[in-house]
Amino acid sequence: MEDKITTLLKKIPKVEKGQKVVLGIDGLSRSGKTTIVRSMEQHIQEKDILSCVLHIDDYIVEREKRYSTGNEEWYEYYNLQWDVEWLKENLFKRLKEYNELKLLTYDSISDSQKLYSIKIPDTCLIIIEGVFLQRKEWRNYFDFMIYLNCVREERFKRESVDTQKNIEKFEKRYLKAEDYYMKTVSPIEQADLVIHN
Repeated sequence: MEDKITTLLKKIPKVEKGQKVVLGIDGLSRSGKTTIVRSMEQHIQEKDILSCVLHIDDYIVEREKRYSTGNEEWYEYYNLQWDVEWLKENLFKRLKEYNELKLLTYDSISDSQKLYSIKIPDTCLIIIEGVFLQRKEWRNYFDFMIYLNCVREERFKRESVDTQKNIEKFEKRYLKAEDYYMKTVSPIEQADLVIHN
């Protein structure tokens, strides 16, 4: 992993003084996005580069907006899990222009969204990790996009025991949405760097 991170950091754009660079870490469920971001953060801190990490799953909507909506399950996951347009206007469009963002953040215990402020320094590497980052509404706001490619069988082994048992839901909701993303967006071809993980 160390070698992978060192190589990766050499390939991403350098953060110049007074500049914000937006880096995307895209990949399907359990492809290793969070793990790679944690390792990157450690390396970045050692080089005294300010970074700000955002996890797209922190900004999902309440359950009633994404479950039992009358749409197919894969559609709910791909199109309704996040308020795509709201995030475009309040997160992606403002990343480079503002030093503070107010974002609706999901709290799983209360199943509600609360407004939280996030400070972004003038000179900063902004890392956003999550699934479906290269959808057309968001893609142009990234300066550099990394896609973590991992075979489905390997990813499935990393899922929780409960998820592995509920294979029908997994196939109907997650796999169909992933297939749709791969087919309509072609994230591997669109990425600036592909890492086989």
